[in-house]
This record gives sequence, structure tokens and C-alpha cells, in this order.
Amino acid sequence: MTASRDFAETLAKVKPEAERLMAQYPQKRSALLSILHAFQNAEGWVSPEALAAAAEMLDLPVSVVESTASFYTLFFRRPVGQYVLQVCRNLSCQLNGAEEIMAYCREKLNVRHFETTYDGRFSYEEVECLAACDRAPCMQVNLEFVYDLTREKIDEILLAMNAGNFEVAPLPQTVKPDVTWFVAHEGEKKSPGAQGVSSPNDPGGIGDPSGRQMIERIVRDPRLVEARPTAERLVRDGAARLEAGAEH
Repeated sequence: MTASRDFAETLAKVKPEAERLMAQYPQKRSALLSILHAFQNAEGWVSPEALAAAAEMLDLPVSVVESTASFYTLFFRRPVGQYVLQVCRNLSCQLNGAEEIMAYCREKLNVRHFETTYDGRFSYEEVECLAACDRAPCMQVNLEFVYDLTREKIDEILLAMNAGNFEVAPLPQTVKPDVTWFVAHEGEKKSPGAQGVSSPNDPGGIGDPSGRQMIERIVRDPRLVEARPTAERLVRDGAARLEAGAEH
């Protein structure tokens, strides 16, 4: 159930914690990340009002606070579900069945990557390495680890969440989330190697062609990188690497 939103109430709740955090540092701006986490813990996301309040408390421009929040993917700048399921899609998990787990999660929740269920309960994301390779495949639920995933374990987890007795507490939810919480940087100019490829904002994972497309673009048109000196290996030996890959 979504609570009614009163940011003044949220601010009153967070401000004492923010003051305690600022007092721990010689320069109070060092508490920025912790203060943003405090706002997210109170509201379930980092709202524009929270960014402005943090800026005022720390005597920083709002643009500095917003750029910091946008850099870290664990700050949600739009409302998310009460349970954020982040399934690892990296190599060790892929080798241990993550592809099947991700497909099963999407099927059960009827969502795609970066989407939230209609009722606002679940948000789903496929993420890079969670550093739990010995317990693959794994995921995080509201940043708490869940290991050794199977289809049956996913069923048990979702059942417990819907029943309200899952071991990880749901996030607060003061605003019903939209279908996605992803904030795209539309129109942002990309580096030369990332222009004209399939997924420049999210390259990686088995089967993703973006990395190869970036190399091919540099090899095809070296003028893209000749404008400035570089020690990047792929600029020097990208063609050879493509040839070696083709042989295998």
C-alpha cells in the first residue's frame, strides 16, 4: 500500500540524522552520500525535494547534488517498487543458470529489465557482478543477498513477499511508481566509440554485441580517436583482436 506523501514530514525525520552525519566530518559536504541514503531509506527514492534539501543542508548547488546522485546506480531518482530484485547477469552466474533465472523472473513478474509491476510491488533489474560468484546464480533484494537461485526458490521468495513475511523488509513507498524508474540521458553526446552501437549505456553480458561494435567502429574510422593522443590498447590493436576473434 502506498503511503500519502508529505515531504515536510520526511525532512523532519531525516534532518536529525543528517546533522549527526555532518558532524562526523571536517567538511560537511563529505556526508552527502550518507544523507542521500537517509532520504532514500525514508521515502524509497531520492526525490527532487530531497536533492534540494540535501543541497541546502550542505551549502552545495543543487546541480552538484544531482550529478552525484545520478552517478550512483543505487540511488533511485524515480519511485521504485517495495521490493527491488537485482539479478546478477555476469559470467559466473551465467555459467550457473542465470539466463534461465532472469527469464523466469521476467515471466513471473510480467516485466522487463528496469520495469516495475503494475501494482508497484516489484521492480526488476539485471545487474553486473555482485561479487558472490561462489553462490551463483544470485541476486540482491533491497540490497540484501539471496544466493543459489532456482526457479523453485524464486517461487518461494515471491510467495513470501506477497504474504508479507519475507525476511527482507519492503522499501517505504510514498509515491506509486511508473512502469520504469530508469532515467535515460537522451541526447547526451557519446564518446566516438560508443556512437552508432546497439546499447552504449548498458554494454556487457553474454551475447551483447556493443563491445565488438565499438571496436569495429574505431577500426573502420580511426579519425574518431586520432584527434587526441591515447594509450588505449583497442585503438592500437583493435583490428588484430577482431581477426583473432573471428578465427575462434
